[in-house]
Amino acid sequence: MKVRVTRKQSDAPIPVAIHTEFIKLQDFLKFCDAVSSGGMAKNFIQNGEIAVNGETETRRGRKLYPGDVVSFGPNRWQVTAHEA
Repeated sequence: MKVRVTRKQSDAPIPVAIHTEFIKLQDFLKFCDAVSSGGMAKNFIQNGEIAVNGETETRRGRKLYPGDVVSFGPNRWQVTAHEA
């Protein structure tokens, strides 16, 4: 018998710092370990399972800037700028 564990979605998104001006959505999902490959990211995005700032996003090349919030399943991440 498999046990399914669900995590409660927290109110505050997890901050993820990037070192560049922007990052593409597909690359961001791999960077924050939401998916293990670009192919998986492509499928989830094209199936409408990813939301950016509360709206469903179907473009893999969508540029994310600091302040954007990405939602996937029970997880939420906020893009932040890396402070030197």
